[in-house]
Amino acid sequence: MLAPVTDDRRGVAYEKVDAAYFAERGLKRYARVWSLWALGVGAVISGDFFGWNFGLGSGGFGGMLVATAIITVMYAGLCFSIAEMSPALPHTGGAYSFARTALGPWGAFVTGLAENMEFILTPAVIVVAIGSYLGAIFHTPAELAPLWWLAAYGVFVGLNVFGVEASFRFTVVITFVALGILTLFYVTAIPHFDLSLALDLPGEDAWFPKGWGGVFGALPFAMWFYLAIEELPLAAEEAHDPAKDMPRGILLGLLTLVVAAFLTLLLNTAIPPGAAAISTSEEPLLVGLQTTLGEDVGAWLALFAVAGLVASFHTIVFAYGRQIYSLSRAGYFPRWLSKTHPVRKTPHVALVVGATLGFVVALVLHYVGTDHPVGAVLLNMAVFGAVISYVLQMLSFIALRIRFPDLPRPYRSPLGIPGAVIALVIALVTLVTLFVVDPVYRLVVIGAAIWYALGLVYFAVHARKNLVYSPEEDFAEHVAKGGP
Repeated sequence: MLAPVTDDRRGVAYEKVDAAYFAERGLKRYARVWSLWALGVGAVISGDFFGWNFGLGSGGFGGMLVATAIITVMYAGLCFSIAEMSPALPHTGGAYSFARTALGPWGAFVTGLAENMEFILTPAVIVVAIGSYLGAIFHTPAELAPLWWLAAYGVFVGLNVFGVEASFRFTVVITFVALGILTLFYVTAIPHFDLSLALDLPGEDAWFPKGWGGVFGALPFAMWFYLAIEELPLAAEEAHDPAKDMPRGILLGLLTLVVAAFLTLLLNTAIPPGAAAISTSEEPLLVGLQTTLGEDVGAWLALFAVAGLVASFHTIVFAYGRQIYSLSRAGYFPRWLSKTHPVRKTPHVALVVGATLGFVVALVLHYVGTDHPVGAVLLNMAVFGAVISYVLQMLSFIALRIRFPDLPRPYRSPLGIPGAVIALVIALVTLVTLFVVDPVYRLVVIGAAIWYALGLVYFAVHARKNLVYSPEEDFAEHVAKGGP
């Protein structure tokens, strides 16, 4: 270690480290455009298998349909913006890296901490769904669900530790399997289609049983069709050509997810048993497959349908590992979290610690109990972190466009600043709904906010005095001094 450098203007201090520090924290390049596409789609595809359906109870079919359209616009603005930022700032930090260059160290930590909350809690949501699907298939009691969760974490953290090549290959295969299951469901659901079944929730207006206010209540659940596609920039240091492949992977992934979102919403709701039953189900696609293929065949096929949940679980485990790794390598989180496996070159410490945190949160909610499914409660907590990170990423995009217009940009968003502003506004509206729509969801979101506040205290008291000139930090300092 070398002498620390203090920046009194921003209240932070850096420690210049020697080459041995980064030698213990190396990654391996492997991913190309289709690996990146699979990473983005795979991270999100579980949203078509579970989670979105709780929005039917909040807003009805019409409310959920409008909410999905609004959220689609938000993700278009977000994805085009990060497609521009990622190849311009090609580091593993993702959202943190964008904010570090645009908003400085404090903005970097606030952004990184929000995304960290999202990526820790999202696998917890998905692992609850995996346990629910497997419990329904194998008829295990609900009390044993945490054992399914533990097994899933063990298998897929292990796969991510094993190596980036195996991880990406599995991601491509499992993403295609998940899309194949969805396609089979769509085709077989068409003969059973009856729009009146989508409108069977109680209320004066069949389309909007809870009025237009239900649209706002459905926004967090509509996000589940797209949440986590923004993880793609975290693979920048493991991509062969991030300047070309990252924008293609992000935008192809977004197109795939838009098609899947609207088909799932329509076809999984407008077939027996209808919206009322689907709105409370923890395995809505399994219910749909039992309708289209018969109860016996559908139940066994649901074992393959778990592939959709597995695809997202596996890829978001990848994401939180890289995200924790990046923030800890730069000193924002404890540095020991960023050490990589000496042979596999994967962030094994970060992967294990992130899994432990997610599992513990899910376990606490499972035993404390609420009036809502554990998955729905966790979903709102994950959305809280996500929308904060979206707001800050859009602010970063706008700041980069204004402050550094000459920064080389291999790809430029056709939506520009207006697209980022629209995405920012929708994200803010969604954030507000988390605190006003449902008292149970509001309570757990307040808990997530306390977690977030404690992280900010940690940075103010300790981490800001122990930062490291990592690649993201060096790049940001270089740009700030007028470099290309």
